[in-house]
Amino acid sequence: MIKGKKKKSPPSIDEWLKEAKSDPAAVQEGMFLVHNGVVRQTPKAKVRQGIDDGSVVKGMEFAYDAAKVDEVIAETYKMDGIFHVRVWLNEGQLELGDDIMVVLIGGDIRPHVVDALQYLVGRIKNECVTEIERK
Repeated sequence: MIKGKKKKSPPSIDEWLKEAKSDPAAVQEGMFLVHNGVVRQTPKAKVRQGIDDGSVVKGMEFAYDAAKVDEVIAETYKMDGIFHVRVWLNEGQLELGDDIMVVLIGGDIRPHVVDALQYLVGRIKNECVTEIERK
């Protein structure tokens, strides 16, 4: 188990959007996109690789490297047309349906915002977090 970590309450997406829209950079933004990842019952191996061993996920142990996440956020800000990036990650023992991650991206046009979300979430999932499915 991930020692000493307790799951956190997720942020209010409405509050995040309100804050983002009140930022001076918001006048350059034509789109905001939110990602909300949650613990699902279907194992990652089945979803990603088509491997079905008949098991189901009952929960997850989740941890992240905050310094790596900060680096990826900084790199995302360097992408064309991106003016707002905000990330929240849970930690500890998570149950089915619990929030894992909330991301808000704001930018000038849809292609830039969609690309930035794909980039950011992909890098976080592949380089910054530890997910151990409990079956």
